[in-house]
Amino acid sequence: MAGTRLPLSFYQSYNTRTLAQKLLGCELVHESAEGTTSGIIIETEAYLSDDPACHAYNRRTSRTEPMYQQAGTIYVYLIYGMYQCFNVVSNEAGIGEAVLIRALEPRQGVDLMQQRRQEIRGKAGITFKTKPVSIKELCRGPGKLVKAMGIDRALHNNLTLDNELIYINSADNEELPIVTTTRIGINVGADLPLRYYLRDNIFVSKP
Repeated sequence: MAGTRLPLSFYQSYNTRTLAQKLLGCELVHESAEGTTSGIIIETEAYLSDDPACHAYNRRTSRTEPMYQQAGTIYVYLIYGMYQCFNVVSNEAGIGEAVLIRALEPRQGVDLMQQRRQEIRGKAGITFKTKPVSIKELCRGPGKLVKAMGIDRALHNNLTLDNELIYINSADNEELPIVTTTRIGINVGADLPLRYYLRDNIFVSKP
């Protein structure tokens, strides 16, 4: 089992690159009205203020405003008009940086995660179900994990991780086999070694 809930001071103690590695092995938890779901963070990516792939690279906007808040703030954004991504804001307030959570190893509420992943909202708001999703694929990617965990931009964006709904528990063991490599799924800054994952973990989004 994971350890104690991380205080905001934890996120404020490290630069973005280090925080992206320190979060590996920790447990992301969401306590919703439907039930509790959680997963061990096994893959992250760092996004820096001078990094062309970072949302805060060009200018400060209403969309990126959470990135400029204190470290430990939640930044949830929408991509392709349909997928949401969960980020932990890092660095000092006023500097737009964050850590993207790319993949989780499911722990609590697996049945609820599978139910959420099966539900697809079609045209006219009609919801239908797809075939069951394997445990391995539940949280294997940033958009997948947000849906499985029931995280929503409208509800959770700009909250801080000391709230009662979404928080992160500390890792049991800091001696983890971390792989450092280049990021994936981006067109600029793809050559920067800012992606981190746990070696030999089957839940990593892409080896």
